[in-house]
Amino acid sequence: MRRSARKRAETPMDSEETMEEESVYSLLAQGNELLEEGNPVQAAFVLEKARLVEPDKGSILEALGRAYFESGRYADAAERFEEALEVDPTNDYAHYCLGLCYLKLKRKQEAAGHFKIAWFLRPHDDYKGMAHRFGADVAADGN
Repeated sequence: MRRSARKRAETPMDSEETMEEESVYSLLAQGNELLEEGNPVQAAFVLEKARLVEPDKGSILEALGRAYFESGRYADAAERFEEALEVDPTNDYAHYCLGLCYLKLKRKQEAAGHFKIAWFLRPHDDYKGMAHRFGADVAADGN
């Protein structure tokens, strides 16, 4: 009997955390789906809700950055990608996207630096092409 009572006392907190995680995951999934459907403004709205619960979650920040970028809110997108890089400085995609934001904000030198970092983290032709295009020196072998 005591075991059951103890379980009941622990379960509400555990289930609250689980519900919160499921809710955040659900919001992230919904936001990504809206992005895929071409609705970045609605995606940003949904993803901001997720960010309120998990402000330091890289996947949420990255998706929100994409939503802002696709909505033409380049400064806001840059802020989200910068935050994503604070969470994980080795996120090659966030570096690449931050570079794209900086291009839109006419900060070409900073953009080139992020394209180069993205290339060094994951040698991808898109990263290399953008790095070369905007003046970053990237060797063929990534060094």
